[in-house]
Amino acid sequence: MTFISATDARANFQDLVNRAEYRGERIVIQRHGKPVVAIIGLDDLKLLEAIEDAIDSAELRRAVAENDGFTTLEEIIAKRGDE
Repeated sequence: MTFISATDARANFQDLVNRAEYRGERIVIQRHGKPVVAIIGLDDLKLLEAIEDAIDSAELRRAVAENDGFTTLEEIIAKRGDE
């Protein structure tokens, strides 16, 4: 992983994009010496989003399994129609 100041990132933005896109480099941009954002390739972003989706799905399955009073959206809509 490469660290670069925000000032240098502004001056070399196109080069940083190319490095992330073609070399798969992960670049962390720092402001006042503290990491604030990162430039990553699209493949890395897609992988991160897939991991987040898998975690969310697992948490939902666990919540449904642990909750005896789980109600589906369809059940809520049907109950509202009865009122």
